[in-house]
Amino acid sequence: MEYGYTGDAHERLFESYQADSEPFPEQTPMEFPKREHRRKEVDILKRLFFPTCWNSDELIQDELAVLNNLDALGALFYAGMRPYSSGDISETVAKTIDRLPGIRRRLKKDVEAAYKGDPAAKTYMEIIRSYPGFLAIEVQRVAHELYELGATEYARELTEYAKTETGIDIHPGAEIGDYFFIDHGTGVVIGETATVGDWVRIYQDVTLGALHFEEEEGEEHALKKGYKRHPDIGDHVVIGAGTKVLGDITVGNHVSIGANSWVTEDIPDNTKVFVSEHPEQERKRND
Repeated sequence: MEYGYTGDAHERLFESYQADSEPFPEQTPMEFPKREHRRKEVDILKRLFFPTCWNSDELIQDELAVLNNLDALGALFYAGMRPYSSGDISETVAKTIDRLPGIRRRLKKDVEAAYKGDPAAKTYMEIIRSYPGFLAIEVQRVAHELYELGATEYARELTEYAKTETGIDIHPGAEIGDYFFIDHGTGVVIGETATVGDWVRIYQDVTLGALHFEEEEGEEHALKKGYKRHPDIGDHVVIGAGTKVLGDITVGNHVSIGANSWVTEDIPDNTKVFVSEHPEQERKRND
């Protein structure tokens, strides 16, 4: 079966391209070295979200080109979901595509957060093209919509692909707020039932994970599914490198958690958490 998109997302995306202004890349032709992705969906999504960054100036010049790309993306979505479903998935595909303009608006906020949160960031273009944390959230925001619409297995395929590219593992079920930034990113894990507020900044090797797992009654060696087991993170939170925030706990607003912390209890608003005593370091000459 061929998929053909019949909604108006192409019109809304095209209008949003015309509204772009500095510091986002404007409608100036640019030619970058091509990058081939093993998942064509990701390649199309990147071009639809930020066409001037990915050699796709035709999208900002021709609304029909946007529609053609949405048709191609829809066909890939349909093929990806089909093995997991026995019913008609066309509506799920259409609803996901309908949400792309809204996802683009949120991604622009994520770019802003990365620029403001990283002293090394020079331009928005640099973030869009090269930051692993941005690619991870770019894919996860789409995968989360698929997850919410019931295409959970296919959504997981997309986030697992993003993990192979970035070293960042964000489950599609995780709810991530606006202005989200992962700096460096390698080794970051965010579990399925985690929630993250607005203006949250996370550094490498952070885990928002489960503290322990419950077993399913009557099923030998089977772990229970579908229950809350990951933390809720408030607004304006910074989590330092190597920190583990574990279990169904709440981290309040305006909280700063220092590097290598181990957090398994609630943290109230306006609190700093850090390791107060670090191991002493000894030095010895080699002679």
